[in-house]
Amino acid sequence: MTALVVSGSNNIFIVEDLSAGDGQKRYVECRIKGKVLKGVEGFYNPLAPGDRVEVEEDPATPGKGQIVALGERKNSFVRFNQKGQSPQLLAANVDLVLCVASPASPPFRPRFLDRLLVQAEYSGIQGVIVLNKCELESDLDVAERLEDFNRIGYPVFRVSARTGDGLDALKNLVGGKFSVMVGQSGVGKSSLLNALAGDLALRVGELCQKYDRGSHTTTRATLLPVPTPEGLGWVIDTPGIRRLVPHGMGANDLALYFREFAPLVGRCTFGLSCTHQTEPGCKIMEAVDAGVIHEDRYESFLRLRDELAQGTP
Repeated sequence: MTALVVSGSNNIFIVEDLSAGDGQKRYVECRIKGKVLKGVEGFYNPLAPGDRVEVEEDPATPGKGQIVALGERKNSFVRFNQKGQSPQLLAANVDLVLCVASPASPPFRPRFLDRLLVQAEYSGIQGVIVLNKCELESDLDVAERLEDFNRIGYPVFRVSARTGDGLDALKNLVGGKFSVMVGQSGVGKSSLLNALAGDLALRVGELCQKYDRGSHTTTRATLLPVPTPEGLGWVIDTPGIRRLVPHGMGANDLALYFREFAPLVGRCTFGLSCTHQTEPGCKIMEAVDAGVIHEDRYESFLRLRDELAQGTP
């Protein structure tokens, strides 16, 4: 059967049988046949929510089976796992990366958002900023940074899982799409999903917890259905990230993944060899001086470029 990965860890994966008819949802507990899948060598985890796989169900034990093949991915959202010193898949085959932040409790961290957006650009996925706990927004600096994100092409949604503000607009956004929700611990991703999906989210969460041998669902990514006026949407809830290390790009090509930097790459006096740090005639530095590129975004670029140049993956 062809199935959709809903969640998984420790070589135990929950998949939804996509051949089940009449609107029925049927889940199967699977392991990877032989514990090796072609095409995922070198990754911290072989599969992520959103992956499509081929499953052989055990005829003697209905509801259990083996994953025998991975379908082709249109994209994947990855972070570098420093503990495992390897890339970690957070989601596959998604249309949107929902970068969740809060204005306070925890504090607003635009440079963390910059890293999420850089990884989304590298992966070819549209990034969206979701400010949860919008009722706490009072800092003018937060509003100014959100306005700049919007100016350079990232939609901004102000929402509140507690009050319900903005949830209808967010539902319309995710309807009929696959999205991954990423952010720091405490910004309220799970609360936001429960507010969006209601009982559906709770039921799927309970199912995954049952198969997780006692661990909490917030410790791993889980694909949740969200009913919307635009049709059923799917949102992947991910564990909170303390520090995001982007994966796949190098120091010399980093500017290509800062959206407003990219059109200027190659136009500097020193061409593609410009590091955009000290060189005269650097178009990116000129854009910062002219206010076309926000100083905080440029500072994020410099910090991340330095990390990549020093060999941090």
